Amino acid sequence: MKSLIEKELNSPDKILKPDFNSKTGRELLAFYLQSKFKQILAYDKRCDNPLFVGVNPDFANKFSRRLIDNPTKRLLIGITGESASGKSTICKEIKKNIEKFNLPVSILSTDNYFNDISKEIKEYGGFDNLRDAGFDLDAPSNFQLDILSRDLANLSHGEDIKAPMYLPNGTGVSLPNAQDISSNKIVVVEGIATMYDGVRDIFDIKIYIETDNDVRKERFISRACKERNQDEENAIKHWEYLINAGEKYIKPYRSDADFILNGNVNLLYFAEIIEYMHAITNNYERMPVEA
Repeated sequence: MKSLIEKELNSPDKILKPDFNSKTGRELLAFYLQSKFKQILAYDKRCDNPLFVGVNPDFANKFSRRLIDNPTKRLLIGITGESASGKSTICKEIKKNIEKFNLPVSILSTDNYFNDISKEIKEYGGFDNLRDAGFDLDAPSNFQLDILSRDLANLSHGEDIKAPMYLPNGTGVSLPNAQDISSNKIVVVEGIATMYDGVRDIFDIKIYIETDNDVRKERFISRACKERNQDEENAIKHWEYLINAGEKYIKPYRSDADFILNGNVNLLYFAEIIEYMHAITNNYERMPVEA
């Protein structure tokens, strides 16, 4: 990918920067981006460990139409996948690399839209007891999807929001209006709820992270034991719940994604793709200066 970046930056063959305020200029940009996107896919296909597992064939035309017809709308990117697939890691990588190019980006996790289940946890004597009693934690009904949908709509139209905060300490407490989230030019949203009904259609780009189950299991159990102080037996029990929940609530939306990405890919390669995308959208021929 570095070779593509260098070729792009050093190419004498560049287009004049389009006038994004005009529809004609945006149409030229859309056509240009489509041709460059094909280059990325062709390069990736030749890699030993490709990033793109699948691409929605309608994405390029749909996204181009969005750029042309609604240029002022914030760019919303939704990232989903089963537990420990790498959603948060890839989300952080996107944020880090976008910020490197001084582009404003906001990050939001849909995990903060879990319902407050502190009453139920107290009633059953603990989070694990509630799960073992058959409480379906990851079901869409256990998310504040109406609030999430409203917040995403507001962000997409340039309005800052106050998002809830779900405390990841086993208490099940959700604090309303606890996080200030700015409506930046790019808003990246990650979590299992990004593809749920009533939410997914607001995203301009929908990404599904797919990772081998063995890799996910190792990640999850390590994280549960080291970061959340769970014993291994209970971590394995929760992993078994997550496997079943993923089959019911996450995998069915795989086909709705614009991109299915390989969660095992090297993050350096992923960062290079972001760098190339920045290069192609900021590397134009300068207008000649009149004497």
